Amino acid sequence: MSVFSFEQEQQFFHEIKQMLDQQTFERLILSQYKGELTQLEKITFRVVELHGKKQLSALYHHTTQDVTKNYSFEDGLEQIAALITQCKQANLFSTHQEIQLKKNKKKAMLNMGKKQSMTTAPTVQAHDREKQRYVQQSSAFLKELGITDEKAQIIPSMARKWKQINKFIEIFASAYEQIDAEQKELNIVDFGSGKGYLTFALYDYLQEQQKIPLITGVELRRNLVEFCQNVAEKVHFNHLDFFEGDVRSYQPEKLDVMIALHACDIATDFAIHTGIRLNASMIMCAPCCHKELRPQLHSPEVLQPMLQFGIHAGQQAEMLTDTLRALLLKAYGYETKVFEFVSLEHTSKKK
Repeated sequence: MSVFSFEQEQQFFHEIKQMLDQQTFERLILSQYKGELTQLEKITFRVVELHGKKQLSALYHHTTQDVTKNYSFEDGLEQIAALITQCKQANLFSTHQEIQLKKNKKKAMLNMGKKQSMTTAPTVQAHDREKQRYVQQSSAFLKELGITDEKAQIIPSMARKWKQINKFIEIFASAYEQIDAEQKELNIVDFGSGKGYLTFALYDYLQEQQKIPLITGVELRRNLVEFCQNVAEKVHFNHLDFFEGDVRSYQPEKLDVMIALHACDIATDFAIHTGIRLNASMIMCAPCCHKELRPQLHSPEVLQPMLQFGIHAGQQAEMLTDTLRALLLKAYGYETKVFEFVSLEHTSKKK
């Protein structure tokens, strides 16, 4: 067990053990980590039930990924004791109390507050039940793309991509209900398909819905095209193909759904034009790199103080560009929505 530098640390740790013994523990948040792991930001502990046994589940929040580890109470308390000495702040929550520990190099402060009285024990979350997902975690393509391991478990570094995949399919499924759901065959093009994470997930989802997805992923990088084509053949996605090119070089004859989630600058506009020209039922875009209008913007005198900073001018160009695109789609009869489809905590912003 770790040696505490302050009496308040010892007292705080004692409160944690007491809450676990009394089954009033809700969660523990250790933040402002100052240890050797340079990318670790904070750690959250809570009680879960795993295979019928209560354990401490720790979520380690790193700069680029989140990692979950489950411990017995004994092992978990050892981890907590060590982390308390390496974090400048800790917040402990029980059914009836909130306790905060704050430290600097010279002293530690312990603040205890009461919550409104509760008569029920905290809910223990079961890990044995999988969340409802639009893509099955056991799908073979996930392993081939490096998202799951040999046991069909999500590889920690791919957890955010896994969340993004499911959110994308959720949005697609909701929008798809608004178009001709009776149509059996769907001609889909994914411009800028990259490593194919979303392309494969969409194919898998539509197959599960008893549809015949005819999907082409269009990507400039030959190595990714070859990789994805090999994976498609390996997992027997027989109507999934990949083409080396971009939105200007690949011209489909028929298009029901047009997707462009990584189209930089005016590539988004070429993609939208393709979707409109071929009368696609659905157009899904995630624009980025709004460079076309930015150098053309000239602020009126009254707005110059507000737009003198580059980041604000960039945001103005982004808003103006995407508003014009949305209005264009509305003008052509599309029901148009603009939103961020994945939280910033999971991936970079997509709109």
